[in-house]
Amino acid sequence: MKEDATLHVEKSWPDQKNRLKNQFNILHDKDLRYENGKKDEMLEKVREKLGKTKEEFDSLMAAL
Repeated sequence: MKEDATLHVEKSWPDQKNRLKNQFNILHDKDLRYENGKKDEMLEKVREKLGKTKEEFDSLMAAL
């Protein structure tokens, strides 16, 4: 994931998490638990669960 996108996640994760849960009802709090140092792993798992390509997921996150 791009550095800018990663920083964006850290700054607004609670809001992004709520938007993701509202948009994709298959996502749960457990899927979206943010831990320092593990954000890339968490985002990769979310991307896989949604069945999105890296490009699709990056666009999705940028749009949130």
